[in-house]
Amino acid sequence: MSTRYQQRDAYEVLQVTRDAQTVEIKTSYRKLAMQYHPDRNPGNQQAEESFKEISQAYDVLMDPDKRAAYDRYGWAAFQNGGGGGGGGFHDPFDLFREVFGSGGGHIFEHFFGGNTSGASGESGRGADLRYDLEIKLEEVVHGVEKEIEIHRIGRCTTCGGSGGAKGARLKTCATCGGHGQVISSRGFFRVAQQCPHCQGAGENFDHPCATCRGEGRAEVTSRIKLQIPAGIESGSRLRSSGNGEAGMRGAPSGDLYVVIHVREHKVFSRDGDNLFCEVPISFVRAALGGEINVPTLDGRASLKIPAGTQNGSIFKLRGKGLPQLRGSSQGQLLVRVAVEVPTKLTADQRQKLEDFAESCGEHNTPITKSFLERAKEFFS
Repeated sequence: MSTRYQQRDAYEVLQVTRDAQTVEIKTSYRKLAMQYHPDRNPGNQQAEESFKEISQAYDVLMDPDKRAAYDRYGWAAFQNGGGGGGGGFHDPFDLFREVFGSGGGHIFEHFFGGNTSGASGESGRGADLRYDLEIKLEEVVHGVEKEIEIHRIGRCTTCGGSGGAKGARLKTCATCGGHGQVISSRGFFRVAQQCPHCQGAGENFDHPCATCRGEGRAEVTSRIKLQIPAGIESGSRLRSSGNGEAGMRGAPSGDLYVVIHVREHKVFSRDGDNLFCEVPISFVRAALGGEINVPTLDGRASLKIPAGTQNGSIFKLRGKGLPQLRGSSQGQLLVRVAVEVPTKLTADQRQKLEDFAESCGEHNTPITKSFLERAKEFFS
């Protein structure tokens, strides 16, 4: 399995949620496989790579054993030739023929020379786009509105997306005769490909739009506002419907998928809805106890430290974590104290500490006594 395919989440590749049922996975695969099949994209290496990636994701998610292994270990479950308990991976083209060759007759015919009459309404749909957006951890607390700028293929403003000049008329495509596809022979197979002149529509304008050359779309720069919900996590996807690439000649636009990346924080680390931070305290404060100020994403908070606090002790501040994405609860802040030991002492300080140690006794502390009791055989 190539490294490239391990970089993207299988659910993301097939554009389904992690709890998607078999029917949803198969439906999405059929749509994407049709879009990226090499026979529909001759000479397009990127489309071929996408087709293989889609096939591998489908192979994993449709097999219960492979899916269980993937959900637990990710792509690491299939390293070194492993198949996650479900055998190796199928050839992408064999998998395609298996899916479309049974129960998908009309689609199979569309690819390999069956009778069709023009393209379907979805054939010219614009491609979906991806945008990676980085936000700060502070913005996760209350949510935030972001405005992004993307360069995409949008609807042509000159012809309104129709592809025709003013007063132009549609005529049957002379290349495909109105079928929307051209047939070529490859050995024993007859292969149908989308007509390159009418892009599968079966018709052309006698006077195409000069701006978009009859496609109905052109490059545009768009500014889009997004509402980022509170509690969102890195890797979450937000869908902006219709803000992908424009479709051919007025066909529906694709969608824009915004992938969220929460920037690493200098003070806090995150575990779900909980936050974690480490706060240094003096060994005097640890011994005597008292109140200290600790940072939170909403400002400072007071934390009571009991006398005799040990290094590494963890204290919880409820409601100071992050909000639950789809709920009303709030996580907690876990504060780990790091007891600082002075590295330089004056002669007077050293003497006082030595007097203190002598008065306490070297082994007269609970933790030391417990340890010596458990390890007495090593000190006898």
